[in-house]
Amino acid sequence: MEKNTSKVHVREILEQAKLGWKQRGPDTSLIAIQVGLLKKKVSFPLLEYAAKEMVTWIPEHEQTVFTDALIATDEMGSYVIAGMILQLQLPIHLEQSIEKACWYMIKGDQWYVCDIIGERVLGHALLTFPEKTIPLLEQLTKDPNKWVVRSVGVATHYAVKKGLTTKFAETMFKLMLSLSGATDFHIKKGIGWGAKTIAKFHPIIIARHIDTIESSETRQWFRTKITIGLNRNKVATSL
Repeated sequence: MEKNTSKVHVREILEQAKLGWKQRGPDTSLIAIQVGLLKKKVSFPLLEYAAKEMVTWIPEHEQTVFTDALIATDEMGSYVIAGMILQLQLPIHLEQSIEKACWYMIKGDQWYVCDIIGERVLGHALLTFPEKTIPLLEQLTKDPNKWVVRSVGVATHYAVKKGLTTKFAETMFKLMLSLSGATDFHIKKGIGWGAKTIAKFHPIIIARHIDTIESSETRQWFRTKITIGLNRNKVATSL
């Protein structure tokens, strides 16, 4: 697969897409994006840059329709661009963006789709609008789809890594604990990821809940993730 590592080249493709949108409509623009970006190896930061540029000329009321079309291509880059566009809509359309993100994760039906979308939409929502987002994430833990549940852990990892405050990190840790009995491989990976990151950045939270963590009701896989996170905290603080 051909690589595209030039921001200048990405700008050229975006100009073609913009012109195509104005002259012939969304389908022409989509083709330009698909051929120029999605069918080539493009770094995630460049794809995110492309998304930020695209929302400046795609009318707001047509952006979600366009991301639906992007997702339909099932190219990895399409999830990055769509996730970034949804992220940019969060300040105005928080619930709708999270709902759409979940739909994309279910449709994509792959761990990497869950992680790409989960970080950029749910994770960013948790980081920037924790009070509004946490109740929504609590609801998602009860979803029958494994990718949706996994994404709660992915979101937690992202938000904590980016600086989520101790107060909200502790709330999310309690949510991780409530899922420590999970048996599905992918859910365990996501929830374990979130718990491990909390242990790394907020060991005081672990200390507060050590009795529950060490109880027989908490499965070994969860305790192992906590131990890994605490060990990484020790390494980081000793440097």
